[in-house]
Amino acid sequence: MKKHLKPSVADIKLHQDDRISIYIPISKEDDRINRLILINRQSSEEINLPLQEKDVNDELRLLYGHLDYKHWERKLLNGKFWDLYLQNGDGNHRLRTTKRSIEYVRIKEEESGITFHPYLTKKGNVSFRYSEIDFFAGINQVKVAEDSRLLIEGLLEKVDLENVTDANLLVNDAFNVESRFPVQINRQEEAGFYSFTSEIELGETVTEELPNYLKVSIELETFDGNQTMWRLSPRLKYYGNEPLDESFVTNVNNLDIKFKISTSKIMNYLTIHFLEDNLIKEYAHKVEKNIVKARRGKRALKFYKNVFQFVSYLPRKRNLVVFESFHGKQYSDSPRAIYEYMDENYPSYNLIWSADRRHYDEFLERGLPVVRRFSFKWLLVMTRAKYWVTNTRLPNWLPKPKQTEYVQTWHGTPLKRLAADMEEVHMPGTNTLKYKSNFIKEANKWDYLVAPNEYSSNIFRSAFLFSKNMIESGYPRNDYLYQENNQDTIDQIKESLNLPLDKKVVLYAPTWRDNQFYQRGKYKFDLSLDLQKMREELGEDYVVVLRMHYLIAENFDLGPFEGFVYDFSKHEDIRDLYLISDLLITDYSSVFFDYANLRRPIIFYVYDIDEYRDSLRGFYLDLEKEAPGPLAKTTDEVIDSIKEFERNDYELGESFEAFYDRFCSWEEGESSKRVVETVFK
Repeated sequence: MKKHLKPSVADIKLHQDDRISIYIPISKEDDRINRLILINRQSSEEINLPLQEKDVNDELRLLYGHLDYKHWERKLLNGKFWDLYLQNGDGNHRLRTTKRSIEYVRIKEEESGITFHPYLTKKGNVSFRYSEIDFFAGINQVKVAEDSRLLIEGLLEKVDLENVTDANLLVNDAFNVESRFPVQINRQEEAGFYSFTSEIELGETVTEELPNYLKVSIELETFDGNQTMWRLSPRLKYYGNEPLDESFVTNVNNLDIKFKISTSKIMNYLTIHFLEDNLIKEYAHKVEKNIVKARRGKRALKFYKNVFQFVSYLPRKRNLVVFESFHGKQYSDSPRAIYEYMDENYPSYNLIWSADRRHYDEFLERGLPVVRRFSFKWLLVMTRAKYWVTNTRLPNWLPKPKQTEYVQTWHGTPLKRLAADMEEVHMPGTNTLKYKSNFIKEANKWDYLVAPNEYSSNIFRSAFLFSKNMIESGYPRNDYLYQENNQDTIDQIKESLNLPLDKKVVLYAPTWRDNQFYQRGKYKFDLSLDLQKMREELGEDYVVVLRMHYLIAENFDLGPFEGFVYDFSKHEDIRDLYLISDLLITDYSSVFFDYANLRRPIIFYVYDIDEYRDSLRGFYLDLEKEAPGPLAKTTDEVIDSIKEFERNDYELGESFEAFYDRFCSWEEGESSKRVVETVFK
């Protein structure tokens, strides 16, 4: 029986007519009939690419296929991810490559701005995808020079340089501290790219927090004659031929600092680590990294799961309740409201919070009883607790002990389709079938599910296939909006946030987009509101408060809008921001259902409503007919709506009253009490 070498992609090239050529060397002894196919990761739809071949030498022949993008464009747009396979008599084989520069191949859709391009998965396989990348850049050469300077050369995707007023390397450290260094762009185009050079003064990036690391991208400042905008590339990868692994020591602020220049093992991102030049501390840091890596590995997870199952056979502690909000990242939402009600009225219960390790100290500073998520102590607490109270899904691998009662409060009245009701899933790290099955598996563990209104109760049963105890109580988190809606509380919150007392507050709280992400669990967001225009029109009477969804990874540069725009995305509980705001701007976030309890104006900024409604999630409500406020697609329309509310003395209208009756009638400040009396009897 013949043994055949596994074929791999040698190169991918783009032609001027938008044909993409894929080259695969193969042994002459391998006489099997081959086909090249692209398979849609979500729907399994196939595109066959005809293969041709030619001899290379006595041992090799070259297979090459062409993807005619213009011909297949309509079909390709049906999917976000397309995986590349070589098919022969033995079946379909995923194609790999070691040539990372294939990622330079880009086709940009002029109307939508989305980009179609090949990329390497974490396993080294070749796939194609559509992404929201504004522009692409990569590094070809890195040199260490004198005075702790790092010389960088690379390629930048062709952009309209006439509008570019400034170009910088944006360097972020692990604590989101930013540094910028000028980029020089060679305006002579080479195959759709410009070359660029830059220097990083590494000494200027060192902070007191050690060890630390740096990530690099390119930021372009543009001005089109009307407004200034900032465009950002993805994190820069290294595509050079020579391996990148250098280290050196330099003195910064009377401290010897060791810099290590390398690439990340899987995705080949340029990474710059720095730490104190101390062998003991360096060794300790390595040990700590290895421990963390081992803890997150598959073996450790399997061991942890087995121990969890074993310990869960121990008797319950009937008065022990574990609370968690947004995966342990916040002391907020309905779990907080239930905790505070029980802490005041049920002193016989032992109440403990589960906190993510990165937010653990925030719980300690509040004086809350807390255990670090996934620690050994957490394992003992979770397995022995009689009750779990959370507002998001727990990990699917986590088994629920039979005698534990799981209270799921969820975290919003659904506008967007959920779980089993979703037609397609566009999130990273999953597909439609896997996402739905994992969601339903988790929902089967819930013993109680809290519903804020009859509309949600019906949807929850359908979307989660939930058949156990539905608590139709209203949302506990909204009790605060009834109990604390007074001027003294509002002024106290404003003062604590350093907001002016004499100005009205506009709260902008958009949601995330399933198909716009950096990686699993980190979603990108383009701030489409023209803040400059809003300041010009509203700055005398208003300030704007931003509250991004907890999954959004952006850090916005609000320096030019100091005193007008404030980013409180990391403020622990949005309920405070509801209270202090005079008006809400949102899009498809469920925040407007909660905010309506305050009977204040709501504006819907839905510049991409057609794509969101038809392609990504779909809605349960007809937002264009049933929204409790005006819909705006431009910043000018948002400003006009605000001024219209002013002229009408913030009157809300009949459509708002009908909305309030349908969605807020269960909520009157006692939802926490209803939940507790139902569950804890």
